[in-house]
Amino acid sequence: MTRIRKPVMLLGFAILFSCNLTAGADESVKLEPQANSVEILIDGKPFTTFHYEKGSPKPYMSPLRSAQGTVVTRGFPMRTDIPGERRDHPHHRALFFAHGDINGIDFWGEGQPTRASQTANGVTYSSEELPKGRTVFVKLDEAKSHGKTGTLKAEFELVGPDSKAIGSETQQYTFSGDATTRVIDCTFTLTANKGVRLKMGDTKEGTFAIRVVNGLTQPGLKMLNSEGKTDIKDIWGKRANWVDYSGDVDGESLGIAIFDNPANIKHPTYWHARDYGLFAVNPFGEHDFYNDPKRDGSVTIPAGNSLTLRYRVLIHHGGAAEAHVAEAYDKYSGGK
Repeated sequence: MTRIRKPVMLLGFAILFSCNLTAGADESVKLEPQANSVEILIDGKPFTTFHYEKGSPKPYMSPLRSAQGTVVTRGFPMRTDIPGERRDHPHHRALFFAHGDINGIDFWGEGQPTRASQTANGVTYSSEELPKGRTVFVKLDEAKSHGKTGTLKAEFELVGPDSKAIGSETQQYTFSGDATTRVIDCTFTLTANKGVRLKMGDTKEGTFAIRVVNGLTQPGLKMLNSEGKTDIKDIWGKRANWVDYSGDVDGESLGIAIFDNPANIKHPTYWHARDYGLFAVNPFGEHDFYNDPKRDGSVTIPAGNSLTLRYRVLIHHGGAAEAHVAEAYDKYSGGK
């Protein structure tokens, strides 16, 4: 019988323990401001880029990557050279925050929608045909690394088709990650500071969204919400603390979850979650979600006041159960 000498055994345990610590350890975050964007790196590897170019109707992040470097968001419409990508809904810009009806102005859509641009997998998902607004960059307040986290904060104005601002918006993100996950804590504040109230209208076209890659769409997509529901009919338009999309992307088993913060209005929120690739939170679209035109889910921000919404994005390796998404949400919600 082979005997392992005690010093060798202890060394083996020490190496194993060290590896386990390394696997769960948080990784350094670095933010690098550019002319019209901010690059975010985690453990020295590209994670995402926050874009606020003048030519874009709204700010967005693209692409998002897993801890292994796999791209998890659609490249279109920013890129048109990726084979096999779906090209419906060109206003779905990877990760973005916008709403389809603020004071009767559409900040979600871009240009007048056509039937072709709104058709995915043979089904037409029509949008509101309201006049279009733009979320216009004002200034970058912060882009700082804090070791294991990094924070980005930027200010914007909500500008209508008459080129007049109706209100302001602040977007703030905190980034973190470890060997198997990437996390974005998102804070969006809408402020009625232009002398008028802001009415967040009742429309399904909103509000915090991610457009995912083909691997996280049907037929390979696995959807799950905090209520244990797995079918699109039981997730779209329904209320839940969180929703998770998982599947196989370029050979990696991975998933994305969005968490609704308990401090948000109408918590647990409603979900504009589609299996063709749109993954969105929308606390306002009740008449569509309940199929009741008499229902009004709109929210009005009085002049001089503001509304803040907070969400967490968790990009994880493996499926929702393997990544312990439910436990991760409990930890998140406990911290509020």
